[in-house]
Amino acid sequence: MNTEVPPMGQENAAAGSTPEKVKETISSSKAKGTPKLGEDLKEPELSKAELKKRSKAEKAARRAKEKQEKATIGQPDVPNHTQQDQTIAPEPNMRNPASGAPGTKQQKRRRSSTANPQRQIPIRTLEPPAPTVTPAPKKDNKNVALFSHLYGHSRRSTMAGAGKDIHPAVAVLGLKMSHYIICGSNARCVAMLLAFIRVIESYSTPPGNSLPRHLTTHLSSQIEYLVSCRPLSVSMGNAIRWLKVKISEVDPDKPEENAKQDLCEGIDGFIQERITVAGQAIATSATERIQDGDVILTFAKSSTIHQTLEKALHHGKRFKVIVADSRPLFEGKALARQLANLGIQVQYCLLHAISHVIKEATKVLLGAHAMTSNGRLYSRCGTALVAMTAKEAHLPVIICCESVKFSDRVALDSIVLNEVAPPDELLDSDEAGSPLSQWKDTPNLQLLNLMYDLTPADYINMVITEYGSLPPSSVPVVHSLSMNT
Repeated sequence: MNTEVPPMGQENAAAGSTPEKVKETISSSKAKGTPKLGEDLKEPELSKAELKKRSKAEKAARRAKEKQEKATIGQPDVPNHTQQDQTIAPEPNMRNPASGAPGTKQQKRRRSSTANPQRQIPIRTLEPPAPTVTPAPKKDNKNVALFSHLYGHSRRSTMAGAGKDIHPAVAVLGLKMSHYIICGSNARCVAMLLAFIRVIESYSTPPGNSLPRHLTTHLSSQIEYLVSCRPLSVSMGNAIRWLKVKISEVDPDKPEENAKQDLCEGIDGFIQERITVAGQAIATSATERIQDGDVILTFAKSSTIHQTLEKALHHGKRFKVIVADSRPLFEGKALARQLANLGIQVQYCLLHAISHVIKEATKVLLGAHAMTSNGRLYSRCGTALVAMTAKEAHLPVIICCESVKFSDRVALDSIVLNEVAPPDELLDSDEAGSPLSQWKDTPNLQLLNLMYDLTPADYINMVITEYGSLPPSSVPVVHSLSMNT
């Protein structure tokens, strides 16, 4: 006969309790959070979603605690149980892993740590105000803003800071150019090429290098030193480009001594053909333009103009020369002195008197620093004024210029392309009480010392070169022809 054994709880309930009492006991156990009858007493495992949810709740509670602590710094610590309860309360489905009940202990622990009135809170004190420092007066900028792109490094006037690889001949040449001991486009170009001959003669190719590659690099450092002393002229730039092409054409298998000798001979040939013989050809052609009784007006000093006037004198022509000059170099003084020593009648004046002496002149002969591809003359500052005054007086303006001074650049004004010399050169050292002696300390006073200006092609009648006489519009043709030969 089968008999059913009642469960343990039911057996105890049946032993001394009525069915109504059993129901009350079960309902009270549910209210206290005890497991139901027949359930496993072990804590059920949480799913991944519940674990993730619990970690988010703990992180939110931790952030809320940190915000609360930051908000209470410098203020009395007044507990706010309502805010803490709302912030730290866990999700209803989250259980404490130790007891199986919702995380009330952790909640109480966090509330008590943040709401402890006995904790000492650091109080931020006001720092004493820093002493007021009067700013130093702003240094007045002495550079003219319109020509700010032309201001580079200050011109080198000593050999201090020169590299060890700078040749002594190049170092001496740089200082002479900086102090205008060597002045003029042709003179600077010839002096540079002669210094490069000295450099090549003392050069030896390092092991593992070839002469065409390493010599070009070695010359580049010499050129950089010269640029730091004074910007290169157009003729110097053309000569450097020619020399680099000549070096690149050297056969690497050729003995070094033979290659160096060929380069030195090539430089001598360049000086002879492109500068010396070219100047003689220009002087011969320009002499034919001078007639007896002419009054020739020139400006500043040009070696080609000096050679032309000297050759015209040797041909028995009688003429007068007016030399106009300007600050700060006063190059015309040397030309006037040289012509007077030759027996030529010379009249010397400054640039501001050009409107008066132009009435006596019959021709205008001008030298050139460079000729641009659009036929404009780039020469010593003041040349444009002389050419425009001569054009107004209906006088022919003749330019004497070697092809080595021709440039492929196109210049529209003298602002983009120019050279700014040190402004102190405008001051007269003999006048101690000059108004400009303290110009650096005078606010809103700036000095501008431009070296060159640009003469439009409309004011030029003829350009005489070693290739013959030609109009300014033929400059780019002659330039391409001279660079290809």
